[in-house]
Amino acid sequence: MLSRLAALPRRTALALSAVPVLALLGVTAFAPLPYAVAQPGSTEDVLGEHKGEQVITVEGTTARSTKGKLLMTTIAATGPDVEVGLGDVIDGWFRTDRAVMPREAVYPTGDSTEEIKKHNLGEMKRSQDAAVAAALNYLDESPQDVRVELQMEDVGGPSAGLLFTLGIIDKLDGDGSGGDLTGGRTIAGTGTITADGKVGPVGGVALKTQAAGRDGASVFLVPEAECADAKAELPDGLRLIPVTTLDGTVEALRALNKGDKVPTC
Repeated sequence: MLSRLAALPRRTALALSAVPVLALLGVTAFAPLPYAVAQPGSTEDVLGEHKGEQVITVEGTTARSTKGKLLMTTIAATGPDVEVGLGDVIDGWFRTDRAVMPREAVYPTGDSTEEIKKHNLGEMKRSQDAAVAAALNYLDESPQDVRVELQMEDVGGPSAGLLFTLGIIDKLDGDGSGGDLTGGRTIAGTGTITADGKVGPVGGVALKTQAAGRDGASVFLVPEAECADAKAELPDGLRLIPVTTLDGTVEALRALNKGDKVPTC
C-alpha cells in the first residue's frame, strides 16, 4: 500500500490515506466506549427526614432539636449497562456540569445494575456502622447505653460517612457548648470515615460542590487530598474547608461558629 501511495500525486495519496482514518472515526462514533458520564446528583439532609422518616434516630438518651442542615452529596452516573458513545464523551469533556470517567472508576465491581446496587448498598451499610462508631467514640459514649439508627438505605456508597458522623454528634452534643454544630448554616460535604475518625477521599468532588451550591450550602467539607478537584468548578459563595480527621472537622466547625480562623483549600 505504501509503495502505491508513493507513486501517486501527493494530494491523491493524502486523500486515500484519510479513508481508513475516517472509517475508524465513523465506527468509533457509534461504538460504545468504556466510560461513564456523571453529573451532580441529589443531596440529603442527614439532620432531617428521608422519605418521611428521620435519618438519625437515637435511643437511650434524648436527641437534640437542631437547626441548620448537613447535606450529604452524591453524583448521578450513567449505569453499567448504558452505552456511552463518542458524542457523549465529547459533550462531557466540554461541559462543566458533566464529567467523563472510566467505567471501572465509577463501577469497580460487578457488571450489572443489580450487582452494583447490591455492592453500593453494602458499602453504605458499612459506612453507616463506621459513622455510628466514630461518633460514639468521639463522644465517649457506649453503644450499650446509646443506640443510633440511620435510615438511608436507597443511597449507595461510602462517601456519606463523615456527614453521618457529624449529624450524630450534632443530635447528641451539638457544638459541645449548647449550640448547633452547624451554627444554623447549611453545610455540605463528602468523605469516608473510619471508626477511629479518619476522613478519606471519595471522588467526584467537583460535581458534588455543584450539587451543594445548587441546594443552598454555604460551606463544603472536603477531604484535604481533594482540594484541587473541589476548587475546579467551585460555585460562587461556597466556602471550602479541608478535613482529614473527625476531631479536626469538629474543631473547624466550632471555629467557624466563633468567627475564628478556619482552614481553607
